Amino acid sequence: MNWIIKNFLRGLVIVVPIAITVYVVIESFVWVDRLLPLRTPGLGFALTIAIIIAVGVLATNIVGRTLVRITDTVFTRAPIVRIVYAAVKDLLEAFVGDQKRFDKPVTVALTADGAVRSFGFVTQEELDFLAMPGHVAVYLPFSYSMAGGLVVVPRERVARVDADAASMMALVVSGGISRVGARHERSAR
Repeated sequence: MNWIIKNFLRGLVIVVPIAITVYVVIESFVWVDRLLPLRTPGLGFALTIAIIIAVGVLATNIVGRTLVRITDTVFTRAPIVRIVYAAVKDLLEAFVGDQKRFDKPVTVALTADGAVRSFGFVTQEELDFLAMPGHVAVYLPFSYSMAGGLVVVPRERVARVDADAASMMALVVSGGISRVGARHERSAR
């Protein structure tokens, strides 16, 4: 009986992440495909990807930049819409934009003696505009979630972490299970 339970649990650890990943990918594919009511499966998905690439290409010339600027102005001035638009735009730019903001992994001392620390990412180096000189803004992502919290702490409570941001985010989001050091060592070889 022990052998069956042990191998069942081992199999579970292998099958469940694969199954969930495949399910999420397929559901995302089907959802995007349904955006454009076309009869050929996958055509809506391919067309959506092509449109996104085309918009990216258009944004590199003067006409495209002007259209992007006008659209940005309209969305940032519309009541209620600007809240959603600004939050989504800032989040995407933080991860994949030209000015990535989650690129400074740190630990934050949560207690005066520094015994309790949390991993995060510096998002604002200076908070003088909030009348908080000497403080920094640190985003603390939550484990098993894409959510997080923002803390403002004195600069001396923050210490840089010598690891790449993607590995640090994986460590935090996985609840500390992901091995940053192992990945870091493998990439250094």
